Amino acid sequence: MNEISILKRLERFLKDKSAFPEDKNFPIYDIEDFYANNIGCSIENDAVLALSLRYCALDSLPEAIEQLTELRLLDVTGNKLASLPDWLSNLKCLQKLYVDDNHLTFLPTWLANLSQLTEIHADRNQLVALPENIDRFTALKTLNAYGNRLVSVPQGISRLRALREISLGKNQLRSLPEAFWHLTGLQLLNIAENQLSFLSEGIGDLRQLHTLDIAHNQLTAIPESLGKLSKLTYFLYISNNHLTDISPSLFENLKNLRYLNLTDNQLTALPENIGQLTNLQELRLYNNALTTLPESLGNLVNLQELHIMKNRLVSLPTSIGNLASLKELRLSDNRLSMLPTSTGKLAHLTHLDLRNNNLTVLPESLGQLAALTHLDLRGNRLRFLPACIGDLPKLEKLDLRWNKLATLPKSLQQLEQRGCVLLI
Repeated sequence: MNEISILKRLERFLKDKSAFPEDKNFPIYDIEDFYANNIGCSIENDAVLALSLRYCALDSLPEAIEQLTELRLLDVTGNKLASLPDWLSNLKCLQKLYVDDNHLTFLPTWLANLSQLTEIHADRNQLVALPENIDRFTALKTLNAYGNRLVSVPQGISRLRALREISLGKNQLRSLPEAFWHLTGLQLLNIAENQLSFLSEGIGDLRQLHTLDIAHNQLTAIPESLGKLSKLTYFLYISNNHLTDISPSLFENLKNLRYLNLTDNQLTALPENIGQLTNLQELRLYNNALTTLPESLGNLVNLQELHIMKNRLVSLPTSIGNLASLKELRLSDNRLSMLPTSTGKLAHLTHLDLRNNNLTVLPESLGQLAALTHLDLRGNRLRFLPACIGDLPKLEKLDLRWNKLATLPKSLQQLEQRGCVLLI
């Protein structure tokens, strides 16, 4: 049976399920357009290579799929599947399987017989365990099982030496087997949103990691060896744990890191060597108990966003003016009584949020912030504003509410006249 006739059978199956319009033919797309559509396929040399039956409300799969012997990608995301049919094991060319957002409670062991299977995407199902023969999934490079009900990870997973990405976030994991850290080829690891209270020093052996998410757990300490992960580049999430301090060893070899999130912990200070993260572009520290920031922060010359809301800062380091690339500075809900004059050196700053602090005066140097578009000064103790505020050439919104301003500089009229939103 040729594959066009198989597609006709699929089309009829979907129409009988009211999942596809009666007046349309089963769509065929170039592979570039295939991923943008819920229903359709991609064909090459008269063979169906990719098939998508996404969000069709299917509780079973059409058996006609079994005859698509060259199929390499099958996407049945967003259906009502409680299990996968055994006949899928006949798709010997299958490389990528997407079963996200279904009702699966297990992944069948026969998936290991698909020797070319490199990706399994099973996010947001009801999986209670990974296959007991997971060690036989030897070609697997990507395993995504985010948002399930996993309580453990089998020891055998350590034998998947081809594995490059694994996402086990938002499960019910309390620990990971020591063998897990033998996955030394991993480049992306997501174990966030679990119940982990401890991570082994073995994590330092994952030297190829470029992205690591251990946020939303119950960690009270970070392994010293994490500082050895010199290839961490894209993201490091450690937020929403129970950390009270960070060892300087964490920042020793993370010079390539671009994004660091330490929010929602109980940190009272940062190591001085945070200034070694010279490629950092975004730093999030809000919802901690920081009272000071190290002077070395000024070494982060590539930093574009700094979020330190809801801490206990009473002052900022003078070196903050050295953050030459900074575009957003978020400092609301601290205890700042003044800003350093060097703040005016932030030539690329567009957003400055100083809500709910104890500011009584602003430095004249703020008038040098030529790129500033948004300035939020709500809920401070300001009685006067420097006239230079009215000279900010790009200011679009100035919020002065909940201060005790005795007078306003006449220059504010100029802001209003050119369209700046002024809230007093």
